[in-house]
Amino acid sequence: MDTAAPTLAPDATTERILAFIEGVGIPTAIAALDDTTFMPGMTIRDGVLIVDPAQLTWPGDLLHEAGHIAVTEPEKRPTLHMVSPDPGEEMSAICWSYAAALAMDLDPRIVFHDGGYRGGGGHMAGLFAEGTYVGLPMLQYFGLAFDTRRAAEEGTLPFPHMQRWLR
Repeated sequence: MDTAAPTLAPDATTERILAFIEGVGIPTAIAALDDTTFMPGMTIRDGVLIVDPAQLTWPGDLLHEAGHIAVTEPEKRPTLHMVSPDPGEEMSAICWSYAAALAMDLDPRIVFHDGGYRGGGGHMAGLFAEGTYVGLPMLQYFGLAFDTRRAAEEGTLPFPHMQRWLR
């Protein structure tokens, strides 16, 4: 009988995603979690994205949750425990996670997987592939990214290029 505890070592994709998230200024930690988290294998405590690799189902969900932290008001970020139910912030997190996947040279379907978005992950992937960037107006409002017109006015690259990663 094998009674070894499940490993808390993340796989290569998860490690890469966590390194990116840390690199943009969002703290992460590896820890065992109970099974009551909203997203399997992850939660947010005091602005830190806590990950339990043994329970993590979809590594791309880490980018989505990091997106929530990123678009949270800076003064609220250090005490964040629950993501805002605000639809604008949800759309912003979706858009942020897409840009993050592309910045890492990951297939966006790692974020828009079949198990996410109430089974509509493939549909979301299609929208973004066509240039329908759900959430871009909010990212632009937060100063994180620009649409094509605004980027031209500013002399910079448009979304999915990010001007900065944190609100």
